[in-house]
Amino acid sequence: MDRIFAPWRIEWVERDADPIDGCPFCVLPEREDAREARVVARSERNYVLLNNAPYNPGHAMVIPDEHVEDPTALDDATLLDHAKLKAATLAALRRDLDPDGVNTGQNLGGDAAGGSIDHLHTHVVPRWSGDTNFMPVTGDTKVIVEAIERTYDHLHDGFAADEHVVDPGDADAGDAVELDFDV
Repeated sequence: MDRIFAPWRIEWVERDADPIDGCPFCVLPEREDAREARVVARSERNYVLLNNAPYNPGHAMVIPDEHVEDPTALDDATLLDHAKLKAATLAALRRDLDPDGVNTGQNLGGDAAGGSIDHLHTHVVPRWSGDTNFMPVTGDTKVIVEAIERTYDHLHDGFAADEHVVDPGDADAGDAVELDFDV
């Protein structure tokens, strides 16, 4: 019998409940410790959050600060900032995680948007050759090969090397990377 060992996941299993009162995409970026909140980078109008239930290591979301459900509700400056931060996220992933490809997309409306989350967000999912195998197909199980804390460090380093960095922050101190795109 084959066994899969993922001892770092015990932290997730044994974690204290984190009740979030309200929209998690509005609450998390307001927390003092960006690392603990999984906020990796910020721009003037958007931020990057690691997905708490990733499809692959590095699965991040680019999220506008403004709570809107549809991209047509955003002003031009926020849309441009969102697009530039998505591009910076792609560059950071490529710089530090070196994926073979990347999927991006938005799930808009109702069940497509995760049911209860009506705050616009763009998924950025790095992909590698062989990252889909028999486990999800026959075992209905996805194996995540990297702890989210390590992924945070990788992505933080990738953002810190961006040409638009205003403040690289300190991941260990719980600081997100700050970027400015002059929109």
